[in-house]
Amino acid sequence: MKFAIQINEGPYQHQSADSAYFFTKAALAQGHEIFRVFFYHDGVNNATRLTTPPQDDRHIVNRWAELAEQYNLDLVVCVAAAQRRGMVDEGEAKRNGKDATNIHPRFRISGLGQLVEAAIQADRLIVFGD
Repeated sequence: MKFAIQINEGPYQHQSADSAYFFTKAALAQGHEIFRVFFYHDGVNNATRLTTPPQDDRHIVNRWAELAEQYNLDLVVCVAAAQRRGMVDEGEAKRNGKDATNIHPRFRISGLGQLVEAAIQADRLIVFGD
């Protein structure tokens, strides 16, 4: 089965970020395909490279990055939601006159069209969070 994953909640504030990660990891281990993981609303906070949890806590951003590296996952961050939360990649920083970036390099910023395409291409769109 081919899944698209949508994550609407940020890390460390809601269980849905962890649930989405574990679902995705289990689906991949069972041989399913993940067409795309789309981070929306507060879910974009799962992509910040500035996250520094305590050493004895899980590092959700790194977990996603490592899973993406292992399975060549497409991790997409909604551009509008990211900009509202002060998150930019190199292109958006330049375009908006910002002097720094904070998106982890394994993630990419794009628009809602990427979510629509994922929903069309996948057999199922699974949404985590409100």
